[in-house]
Amino acid sequence: MTTTTLTSLAILKVNLDRNIDYLDYLLPFISQVIIDNNIDQIDNISNIRNHIRKDFGLEIPERTIEIVLRRMAKKQLVKRESHSFIRTDNLTDPRISSERKKVEHEIQIVLDELKKFSKTTNTIISDSEEATKAICTFLSKFDITCLKAYLQGTVIPDLADIRQTDIVLVGNFVQYIQKNNLDLFNKFMKLVQGHMLANALTCPDLENVSSTYRGMTFYLDTPLLIQRLGLEGEPRQKATKDLIRLLTRLKANIAIFSHTLSELKSVLRGAAHFLDDPKGRGTIINEARKNETSKSDLLLLAESAEDKLVKYGIEIIDTPSYIEDYQIDELIFADIIDENLMYNNPRAKEYDINSVRSIYALRGNKRVLSLEKSIAVLVTSNTAFAKAAWEYDKKSEELYEASSVISDFSLANMAWLKAPMGASSLPTTQVLAFSYAAMQPSAELLTKYMAEIDRLEKSGEFNELEHQLLRSSPHIVRGLMHYSLGDAGVITAVSIVQVFEKFKNELREEEAQKLVQEEQDHIQTRLQLSNQQDQYRHQLQRNQELLNNIYWKCDRKSKRFAQSLNFIFAIFFMFIIGLGILIGLPDIDFPLWLSSSILLILGALSYVNSWTGKPLKDVRIWMQNKYLARQLGYEAKTLDLDLDELYQIQGNNNSYRTSR
Repeated sequence: MTTTTLTSLAILKVNLDRNIDYLDYLLPFISQVIIDNNIDQIDNISNIRNHIRKDFGLEIPERTIEIVLRRMAKKQLVKRESHSFIRTDNLTDPRISSERKKVEHEIQIVLDELKKFSKTTNTIISDSEEATKAICTFLSKFDITCLKAYLQGTVIPDLADIRQTDIVLVGNFVQYIQKNNLDLFNKFMKLVQGHMLANALTCPDLENVSSTYRGMTFYLDTPLLIQRLGLEGEPRQKATKDLIRLLTRLKANIAIFSHTLSELKSVLRGAAHFLDDPKGRGTIINEARKNETSKSDLLLLAESAEDKLVKYGIEIIDTPSYIEDYQIDELIFADIIDENLMYNNPRAKEYDINSVRSIYALRGNKRVLSLEKSIAVLVTSNTAFAKAAWEYDKKSEELYEASSVISDFSLANMAWLKAPMGASSLPTTQVLAFSYAAMQPSAELLTKYMAEIDRLEKSGEFNELEHQLLRSSPHIVRGLMHYSLGDAGVITAVSIVQVFEKFKNELREEEAQKLVQEEQDHIQTRLQLSNQQDQYRHQLQRNQELLNNIYWKCDRKSKRFAQSLNFIFAIFFMFIIGLGILIGLPDIDFPLWLSSSILLILGALSYVNSWTGKPLKDVRIWMQNKYLARQLGYEAKTLDLDLDELYQIQGNNNSYRTSR
């Protein structure tokens, strides 16, 4: 696999910085294909699709390409004749090759660093092609599924022989560079944001979708509540928090069912019960042990969970009663779930089925034409569960455009597309949360690891103290995950001894450093640098919050401005009609005058359309966006801020131009 796909994703990120319409992201790619391949007439859109796949490594639906070609026809770049598009002399070379050169160097740096990082693991990547495939495999997991409007989950072409170890490797790499090399991390995030933008291209109808989620209620499942409470690590907590905040700003309601609250309390009590048990496992228990959370802490949290969730802006809704007309076939759905995932606790499966049943009950017989109009949706972090619900939706008599269940990342991606500038940190928090989760050991790996260290203790390889350390130390388990990349087959006596020896050597080195004054000074310097990085990250976060607040404030003003224009426009025409009635009614035939007035108004609207190339609705949106840009510039000037500079500090290189 070449770096073509990654290069194209980075170019898409540049287009975000130019603040153009999402469908226009694709226009230069299509133009380049037409020019490079000397295409004078497009009779078959699939040919353009094939060229985009070959030249740019992107898998774009034909419907999306057709819509962009129609836009190009309005701009007279191509001419539409019957079922064909004819190239015109107005079509110029977009010179994507020049942009390619700018990003290829950065991408190669990322690939080289990933190859170097892989040498510290059991899976060594030796060439750029392997490194590219590993990153593409990682990015492909950030897809949009369970929505009929999205014709495919991702623009990344199908990858053969996908390895889970690649996902863990890149996730581990992402966490490492985020802590140790912010510049490299920002280069990687360009690919992530480009991919999130590219996901929009899989939905040709996105331009007709509402800009908010007004009237929608998103119901969170138990794993997301656990993440929001911080019981699965800070990265996942921050990602869930950012998602809820963005949905709220987009006018959505956030809630849970009462049975979900019961499940949450049961899970917390169960984790508390097994916390001190050596055989106790699970993400909550692992995180609690790492953070030295006590059994009483978990029990107290179970009792106060409802108050905390309400404080977080999450409403508790009574689970809908069973209504025969709106019920799902729970037996069929249970079979579909069993085909897609396994539950360690059968009760969790019952809760999930109850949640989906409840969504169907809330939707009733209403036809769901889009996610924004679907009334209620269950949000889950379990993509396998979301896909199972989608499979059931497709088999039901009423096919929903939006599934009853959606993954948290799919929702985050779509919500972010509505206001990228208003949620600039969301892609970062989502990637870090996914990377953190990828580094959690599977049940299979832990089972094999525990059995192996028990055997090694009995054989005398480890003493009792070492055995206890191997069993309880999160640092050793993380070191084992780093070495094995989650592959249980790598867990052997040899690999465990190697990881343990490395752990002991690191401890010895640390002790030795404390005895040498020069090394102590070195450590102090490293601590100072670390503090500076922490301050830098804190400043970045403050900058992001400041930018977000400025954007949403200006966004509200621009919407009020657009509404005022609509009102003034309506009053003006009512005044003209009323004035005509009062003045001209005695002398003019009223039906003739009325029909003439209507024709005059329609003619004015037609003139606006022909002059701007946009219908009145698009003119209003255009004026709203212009006003938004002016307000952003005004706020920046008032606060003595440079929005471009702030975005560059964040690593976004945002070139959003505002009028000053």
